[in-house]
Amino acid sequence: MTREEFEKLIEEEFPNAIPEKFRGLIKNLAFIAENEPSADVRKEEGLAEDETLLGYYRGVPHTARGDLYGVGPTLPDTIVLYQFPIEDEANHLCGTDPAQYEACLRKVIRETIWHEVAHFFGMDERTVRKREDMRDKGC
Repeated sequence: MTREEFEKLIEEEFPNAIPEKFRGLIKNLAFIAENEPSADVRKEEGLAEDETLLGYYRGVPHTARGDLYGVGPTLPDTIVLYQFPIEDEANHLCGTDPAQYEACLRKVIRETIWHEVAHFFGMDERTVRKREDMRDKGC
């Protein structure tokens, strides 16, 4: 899949990942697609050789932004979606059957967007995973 195709899927899946009532609260956030986590990110996150990330949020969480946030030039927070690990995860979950692969790829992208946006809203990893478990169980 080309980078452009991957970025288009990110754009298409964003509204499916984030409920409309929360989308208006997302400000000063950029989505970026990269092949895989850099050596610096891997080190920062303490990843083992056989571990990777599907996405990565970097910035000032919404809940930590004070009254002066955004006064003057403020670079956007970023959410990086890592194309190769996301494609690998979709292959792992659904195989390479073209009929299933795109739906699976979209699902992995959607879940990664949701996960990283939860960090943007101030949730730590433990809380995000707990909410994902609740969501998956239909709670």
